[in-house]
Amino acid sequence: MPGCPECETDLNIDVDEVEEGDVIICEECGTEFEVVGVDPLELARVEEGIEEEDDLLAEDEEE
Repeated sequence: MPGCPECETDLNIDVDEVEEGDVIICEECGTEFEVVGVDPLELARVEEGIEEEDDLLAEDEEE
């Protein structure tokens, strides 16, 4: 069972049932991770506010 990269608690996920793009939330620390690879399993921390910042940058470039 894979562990949380932040708090090292076992993540309750079935690696055979996750797909790239899925979001996993650690039940212990609440950190959200996106599945970026499945063989082997690779997780990337979801940073809050990135989408909003990207939208603002795109709007600024259009002006």
